[in-house]
Amino acid sequence: MAFYRKVQMKINNKWYPQSTLVGNPISTAQIAKRLAAESTVAPADVRAVLEALSGVMGDYMAQGRSVKLDGIGSFYFQASATGNGVEAAEKVSANQINGVKVVFRPETSYRKQGGKRHAIRALSDVDIEWIDVATLGPNAVINEEPGGEEPGGEEPNGGETPVGGETPSGGETPGGNGGDDPFAG
Repeated sequence: MAFYRKVQMKINNKWYPQSTLVGNPISTAQIAKRLAAESTVAPADVRAVLEALSGVMGDYMAQGRSVKLDGIGSFYFQASATGNGVEAAEKVSANQINGVKVVFRPETSYRKQGGKRHAIRALSDVDIEWIDVATLGPNAVINEEPGGEEPGGEEPNGGETPVGGETPSGGETPGGNGGDDPFAG
């Protein structure tokens, strides 16, 4: 199940559902335990591979390549530049680059359905049961500030304190794993 909250947008004063995160992020150790349980590989070996993955991917992307993980998608670096640009192509240089981000594009496959071609995106082509985060009860800590002006804004959790996460004072908010994941640590 995934959670949403009700957000009123300032731009049109209308209400929208906005996805929200609950609990703590799933750790590498949890992913390793689950992958080991679904395969014949030991948890320590899975974890070692997962920990090496980011360095290997970073090396390839630093060579100007994209990295495609079958069934997941592609990753690549995208540079950002400072200032307002320059007047001539001859003046463009790497010195203008002040940042880099990793772009992720989910793998897309296509299938015909009813005579039409439908895109199927990896990681998001699953059945999701959406639940209003308000149903978690009055003790759930949620920031009511929207993450952006449009539904599904740039911030991954809409800017709120995740339920089951750590509060600024260091305490735990209610919610957590809820006991649904036997691999949660």
